[in-house]
Order: sequence, then C-alpha cells, then structure tokens
Amino acid sequence: MRTYDFTPLWRSTVGFDRMFDLINNSVNSNGQDSYPPYDIVRTGQDTFRIAIAMAGFAPEDITVTAQENLLVVAARPGEKRQQSDFIHRGISCRAFERRFSLADYVDVQRANYVDGLLIVDLVRKIPEAKKPRRIQIDSARRKDNFKHRDEVAIAA
Repeated sequence: MRTYDFTPLWRSTVGFDRMFDLINNSVNSNGQDSYPPYDIVRTGQDTFRIAIAMAGFAPEDITVTAQENLLVVAARPGEKRQQSDFIHRGISCRAFERRFSLADYVDVQRANYVDGLLIVDLVRKIPEAKKPRRIQIDSARRKDNFKHRDEVAIAA
C-alpha cells in the first residue's frame, strides 16, 4: 500500500483536503475487486454515463444512492437465484458495493436497467454564480485610483 505525503502542499493550499484524500484513496483501492465490470463514458461536454454489467440481477435487487460527491451502487442477489440448484454456475451474481467519487456539481440524472446493464446518466450543472464572468473595467475609477496611489506615495 502506497500513500503520498502532501505535507509540503498543505502549507500553501486551502480547501484541497478532499482532493488529497481522493488521490490517496485511489492509490489504496487499486487492489479492489473488479466485479462487476463497468464503463465510464463522456457523452457530452457536461454529461457522463456509467454502464455496469449486472447479469443475473433483477431491478429490485439493486440500489443506487447518490450522496454529495459520491455515487454508491450496491446489489444483493434475490432469494430465487440463491435457492436454485445449479449444475454449473458461470454467471457471477454475487453481492457487491461499488463507489464512484463525483466531482463538484455532478448530479445523477437517471438510472435505467436494460438487458443486464445498469445505466446511470450523470450531468455537471455548474451554478451561474460559479461560472466565469467578465468584469467590466471602469476607466474613470481607474484614474482616481492612480491619483490616490500617487498622493499616498508623496505623503509617505
């Protein structure tokens, strides 16, 4: 298990705690079970799709939970599947919990279960107040600022 020492960065940054934790956690989870297989696809500039292969599960066996900056997909096989008398069991259908870290302002738009695939659509909705905006420069005020600065320099 490998962790990184971010101590030098802590001295000159504010509010990046979550990012450093994500980096350390992703390094620690590299040995994580790869079941079930999944894809993450960018479907547009601010839209994404997670497709999880979940053959053998019924929609009522699956829970999708969205929290702040976290998407949790969990499933437990139903009673009917576990009670079956298998001669050969090649389709893995075991309980799991998969966690996806989400960036700020990424929300779950919808989740669908189609043909053994759980499809979760995500969208990044940045509030207007957080979007870049152009600041108009007032030239009259700018002249006053220079004059004030010159007066302060002369007074000193």
